[in-house]
Amino acid sequence: MTQLHWLAEDANWRARLKVLRTTTFAKPEDAWPEAMALANLRMDFVRTNALDQTMRAVFGDKPPGGTGTKPIRLALLGSCTMAQLHGAIRVAGLRRGIWIDIYENDYGQYMQELIEPDSGLHAFKPNIVLFALDAHHLAAGLSAQFEQADGAAAVEEQTNRISECWRLAREAFRCPIIHQTPLPVHPDLLGLNEHRLPGSAARVIARINQDLRPMADAAGVELLSVDTRAARDGIAAWHDVGLWHRAKQEISPTAAPFYGDMVGRLVAALQGRSSKCLVLDLDNTLWGGVIGDDGMDGIVIGQGSPLGEAYTAFQEYARDLSRRGIILAVCSKNDEANAVEPFEQHPEMVLKRNDIASFIANWSDKASNIKAIAAELNIGLDSLVFVDDNPVERALVRQELPMVAVPEVTDDPITFLQAVSDAGYFESTAITDEDRVRSAQYQGNRAREALKSSTTDMPAYLRGLEMEMIWRRFDRIGLQRTVQLINKTNQFNLTTRRYTEEDVVDVMQSKKAFGLQLRLTDRFGDNGIIAICIGKMQDEDDLMIDTWLMSCRVLGRQVEPTTLNLIAAQAKKLGAKRLLGDFIPTKKNAMVRDHYVKLGFDLAETHDDGGTRATLDLTSFVPAETFITVTEG
Repeated sequence: MTQLHWLAEDANWRARLKVLRTTTFAKPEDAWPEAMALANLRMDFVRTNALDQTMRAVFGDKPPGGTGTKPIRLALLGSCTMAQLHGAIRVAGLRRGIWIDIYENDYGQYMQELIEPDSGLHAFKPNIVLFALDAHHLAAGLSAQFEQADGAAAVEEQTNRISECWRLAREAFRCPIIHQTPLPVHPDLLGLNEHRLPGSAARVIARINQDLRPMADAAGVELLSVDTRAARDGIAAWHDVGLWHRAKQEISPTAAPFYGDMVGRLVAALQGRSSKCLVLDLDNTLWGGVIGDDGMDGIVIGQGSPLGEAYTAFQEYARDLSRRGIILAVCSKNDEANAVEPFEQHPEMVLKRNDIASFIANWSDKASNIKAIAAELNIGLDSLVFVDDNPVERALVRQELPMVAVPEVTDDPITFLQAVSDAGYFESTAITDEDRVRSAQYQGNRAREALKSSTTDMPAYLRGLEMEMIWRRFDRIGLQRTVQLINKTNQFNLTTRRYTEEDVVDVMQSKKAFGLQLRLTDRFGDNGIIAICIGKMQDEDDLMIDTWLMSCRVLGRQVEPTTLNLIAAQAKKLGAKRLLGDFIPTKKNAMVRDHYVKLGFDLAETHDDGGTRATLDLTSFVPAETFITVTEG
């Protein structure tokens, strides 16, 4: 169960790896797509290490240029041996297009390296820290003769140690912190009621894992919950007692690929690179049978049939993903009327038509239709996960759209849910109110587009939307959502600078900066937080627009000039006489290359990489008139 079963097999994997290793590429970045493709195929510990070694042979110790990847410097701070995990973590990063450099503390020296400013850890300057304190380390000094107070004191001592580690890392590196929960590796001393023995190592580790959850929530630390995963797979899949005694490895090498992938998905989530949309086939994916041939009475779904209940379980899982903020779409080879009918009329259907943000059913190839779904939803193709029972369709989409995640499933619907869940495509570190209402927001988008298509007069359309922009300064209530947006939005993002919670708090506390969160409502509903802006004074006269990012779903509604009006007003309050706006190009943000010029800025500088700096004289700036009412919330 610790194998990456959702990844497709390729009988030519080793041959392809050899070609990658032996080919002389004109530029290292030319090898990157094939390396990523190999990382997205099924592999065990041996293959994982072989790919990692090939990566280092082809790319050296630096990421290839031109790939858009920004290196992650990950510090592994632990009390046991973790060298067997490095390759799996690097390959998991490669699987997501992320380059990961790793530093591991000298054996058992995590606290010393944290405290000592001249240590290798401080020289490494990590931008993510992962703590992995093993169960034997945390249970040291326990005795079966402990009374209740002694056991409670042991738990408190270790949780306090963990909290201190978090504090030291945060103060030193100001970066996200991940904490691995210890594996429950100790044997029971009392038996099935082990919790009644205060000094039991198994009981103390269970208490520590229990206490870590609220501690991490309060401290803004992300958990790598290997204890939960081991409970599903069996501890033997994750921990080898013999290897512990010989090499002090808490995580077995055979579990390294899954462990690495769990780290990789958390790193991706911290960068806002998790998938956003689940695209679903229909026939033999959401129900058994073919709706066009079998009709409503002939498809298999619902209670009374083991097969039907499995399809229902998958629909329930998809519905619950939607309720936590994942967009649902349909891509089916079908007549649209036949495809829609079960959603509207079948009594056993869990998913309804209104749950689906984009519904495409026709006889075109699925790769083209998936492109259309991404365009309709205004999201990147790399944000999509496509589930289809047909191996031919899966292979076609993988070939034509390698950036789309396509989990490998069998013709048994039970595997659909397991593959999507285990793959962690939709990993997230927090759920906000915005996430919970996302499905309703896309329903509102359809209504807006319907109004737009029926209106030939654009001013009349904009006026008819009855838009209101509600702005507020950054605050602790919206802190998680602000950080989430800054680290997620890529297309309409002028600089793509990433901020931690500590960075956002610094903006909140600065008297020479402002952070704005903008919400847009209209007659069809609440669009949620649609823009984040950060301005910082550079000197007495200039304010730099450090960050300007916006949701693509509100483009073309005069949000851009309305936002500039607000930025200019806040800049003037700080005494600024000029705005500076930088465009820093990435692989995804070409759409905003001319953003500042279109808003009336003067182009001041053009850089070799395509970046620009533009300026706007605030002394002569006249706010644009728009159809958006602006209020402070």
